[in-house]
Amino acid sequence: MAPTPSGYLHLGNALSFAITVSLAKHFEAKIMLRIDDLDQDRVRKAYVEDIFDTLNYLEIPWDQGPKNYQAYKNFYSQTHRLNFYEEVLQHLIGTHQLFACDCSRKDILEKTDEGSYPGTCITKGLNLFHDQVNWRLITDQKAIKMRSLFEPKIKTRLPEKQQNFIVRKKDLMPAYQLASLVDDIYYGVDLIVRGQDLYDSTLMQLHLAKKIQKNKFTKTVFYHHELVRDKKMQKLSKSEGAKSIQALRKAGARKEDIYQMLGEILQFNNTVHDLSTFQDAFLKKAGINPAIQN
Repeated sequence: MAPTPSGYLHLGNALSFAITVSLAKHFEAKIMLRIDDLDQDRVRKAYVEDIFDTLNYLEIPWDQGPKNYQAYKNFYSQTHRLNFYEEVLQHLIGTHQLFACDCSRKDILEKTDEGSYPGTCITKGLNLFHDQVNWRLITDQKAIKMRSLFEPKIKTRLPEKQQNFIVRKKDLMPAYQLASLVDDIYYGVDLIVRGQDLYDSTLMQLHLAKKIQKNKFTKTVFYHHELVRDKKMQKLSKSEGAKSIQALRKAGARKEDIYQMLGEILQFNNTVHDLSTFQDAFLKKAGINPAIQN
């Protein structure tokens, strides 16, 4: 479970947590709580504390990672792992797999309607250590193999929109794709549950994993679950003011009510009122005796 403390957790987060725990319990796996906080300008103490409060309220357990704000701040913040991210970036520099790019989002959108990076700076030869440049990965069209939990092994390629993606930002901080990958390698994560909106991120990280130091990330098993959407069929987002678990609780919602909402979102045939009944209904809908693909 890897929430970002940029707002109060909402139903989409609760759904992802419940699915993660349901699968982990079924496969007798340990659950890791990792808080993605590299974007320090958006992090607030109240948002971090809301993660623990929400997990405890919904009685969602975890085996590894911080149990409270102080443990998170002292030991588990991504700021404690900056040296690991830097080590990978230095490897990519040393193996000539990066180029500097000074394009802005506006520059890119002016050249491509869909926002795909047009490769403007690949041959410019900009100095990687100039101010205000992103570091982009030199990507290719080699096949990407993904181990999927309930499907045959997927073989695909990096989408055009994700070609030459950023691995270090202009503010000198590692980008999400690199930091998330390094964290999963660092903690030995081998089963990752994500929303469908992060499917392309999975492909990017699998692509990057083959270009860095020896690791087992390509053997990781993935499950991408459906998203919680609003009445306009838009994905719930903290940044867009989606109703939070905290707000639901203040309005009188009980734990049982929230689980019932999650069951309705996934259109379970069974009524759910806690994590145990959610797990039973989820696994029943996913299929009897699901097995990890070889």
